[in-house]
Amino acid sequence: MSEALNSEQIQYYGEHGYLVLENRIPDETVKDIRAEIARFQDEARGMTESNDRLDLEDSHSPDNPRVRRIKLPHRISDVVRDLMYSDHILAPVRDLIGSDLRLHTTKLNMKSAGYGAAVEWHQDFAFYPHTNDDVLAVGVIIDDMRLENGPLMVFPGTHRGPIFDHHVDGVFAAAMDLATAGLDADDAVPLIGPAGSISIHHARIVHGSALNTSGRDRRILFYECMAADAFPVMGSMTTFGSLEEYNERILCGAPTIEPRLDPVPVRIPLPLPEDRGSIYEIQKGLRNRGFSVHGKDAA
Repeated sequence: MSEALNSEQIQYYGEHGYLVLENRIPDETVKDIRAEIARFQDEARGMTESNDRLDLEDSHSPDNPRVRRIKLPHRISDVVRDLMYSDHILAPVRDLIGSDLRLHTTKLNMKSAGYGAAVEWHQDFAFYPHTNDDVLAVGVIIDDMRLENGPLMVFPGTHRGPIFDHHVDGVFAAAMDLATAGLDADDAVPLIGPAGSISIHHARIVHGSALNTSGRDRRILFYECMAADAFPVMGSMTTFGSLEEYNERILCGAPTIEPRLDPVPVRIPLPLPEDRGSIYEIQKGLRNRGFSVHGKDAA
């Protein structure tokens, strides 16, 4: 028996690798998340460089704070942590990948009006390959998501294909070249919806998002998780210090020490660049960009 999704939605996810569920998060919770964002933006005032909590836009200045990502918000915000454990998030995930779930990470990506940074085309599984691919990300849409304000875009069905090369000159660049992969940007589908909706995308699906050139913010909170029997492959960016620490990431259900081994495609995200930070910094090593710095699709 499914909890939140009907059979058509489950089948659609299996075929296409994504879903959008409108009006999934209560209005009051969305309002509380926006208040938390304002708190962190105030924290960025006076900062001169990114730290372990906030990742700053290249155009940031201490007097004009511009935050592009709040790192691991579930650790520094009770609102974000409480939502993570709620059925608003976990019920549809259980319908898709089972009752035993483990957290991979969280992040709150901020695309402020007029300048929010692009995220180049990539597959999450290229960063953290696992023993099986019951791995996905839930995106909580905090502002109305429309085409003009840089929504997440996906290539339907690519979750059933290869893991494309995310390296440049033999070094992991955290992004891929669409032309080399045989993909056309015109075939990407934007995941749009009103504030309070959620998107769900498979870790193997090719996705990215353009600069926000509109007059409206575009902020999205990601909860990335996997089935508890999906264990990271050596060389993955998923790390943990001990089994006890790893089991603390269980969101619901029970942990296991028996990984499920499925025949999934894997590329190891190594070697890493010497000067690395967030995905935004690593992707600067990409030679053929999918999105220009001006927010228009590259030729």
